[in-house]
This record gives sequence, C-alpha cells and structure tokens, in this order.
Amino acid sequence: MNTPITVQCTINAPVEKVWKALTDKNEMKSWYFDIQDFVLETVKEFNFYEPGGADKYHHHGEVLEIIPNQKLKHTWSYPDFSALKTVVTWELQPENEHTVVKLTHEDMENFKNLGEGFSRENFTEGWNTILGQSLKEYLEK
Repeated sequence: MNTPITVQCTINAPVEKVWKALTDKNEMKSWYFDIQDFVLETVKEFNFYEPGGADKYHHHGEVLEIIPNQKLKHTWSYPDFSALKTVVTWELQPENEHTVVKLTHEDMENFKNLGEGFSRENFTEGWNTILGQSLKEYLEK
C-alpha cells in the first residue's frame, strides 16, 4: 500500500507571503534550493542539485498544477537513478494572520529500490526540516 508522506506546519505569515516564498526562485534560494530554471507555469520543467556535501543528487521536476495562493503540485525525480517519478503537493490554508502549509509527497514506493538515501524516513525528516525550520524561520524573521 502506498501511503504518502504528509508534513504540516503553521507559519506566522499571510498566505500571499508564503506563496511568494514557494514560487519565486529568488526567494526559494534563501530557504529551499537554488532552482535557476524554475518558472511558475504548468508543464514547465526544472532541475536543481542539493548544496554542499558529496551527495549532490540531480533533482528534476515538472509543474503539474498551480492554484495561486492555494496549491503548487509538481513531480520530483532523480533521473540519474531512476525513470520513476513521485509527486509533491504544497497546499496553503490561510488562518487569520497565519498560514497552514501542508506538503504531501506521493508515490514514494517508486524510490524504494534506490537505497537508504532515498528512504521514507530520510524524506520525512527532510521535509520536516524544510517546512518546520527553513521555511518557517525564513518567513517569520
């Protein structure tokens, strides 16, 4: 059975500010990754590498769905390791002056044979850090 990874965080910032951080490549590099070829349009593809360390995996994505200030959905894959893809969905829900950010990473079974670096635990820990620390601290500073 395929159970997606779901991570949720409440950020003390309005939804428009959170959306801009998620979709503006100049803001992304301050808290996420430096994705120089990211364009906020459906079917646009993007590529990036993790900073630092020896494990600089090539990440590839394609924007699947955009609902401004509500949802960004894209593929997530590692073309150097597998032709299989997963899907990441960022959903934003305004709550007064705060925004609830929910990230869902689906089709994780597609990475099960790629080794420990691609484990469900590693992804869960990574997304918790990205949402609960990197994005939250960036927007609440």
